[in-house]
Amino acid sequence: MSSHASNHARVIPLRPVPAAREPLWRDVVGDVLRRERLVQGRTLKDVAEAAQISVPYLSEVERGRKEASSEVLAAAARSLGLGLADVLSLAQGELARRGKASRVAPSRTSLGQVRLAA
Repeated sequence: MSSHASNHARVIPLRPVPAAREPLWRDVVGDVLRRERLVQGRTLKDVAEAAQISVPYLSEVERGRKEASSEVLAAAARSLGLGLADVLSLAQGELARRGKASRVAPSRTSLGQVRLAA
């Protein structure tokens, strides 16, 4: 072994570091609708009836399982006393906030090792 050998051990990752997942629009919109409904102390049934959509469908929209049409989103917004623009604006702000959090990129050392930001 040479006297100039590096004191750094080579790290071989056992599994790849997963990439940060961008938040999905349907998840963010659903969270906004649910949060607004809960702040108002209203039930899924109450809001769904006012919006003239089914309770299971509204539940799936709130959980980000369904990508609601603009008509459904507008109806849900109206039933909460909001405009579609209000819901979309709230969702955009939330999306921007979550996007910043998910873009915390790992840094690489000079040896190619990955260190995650704390």
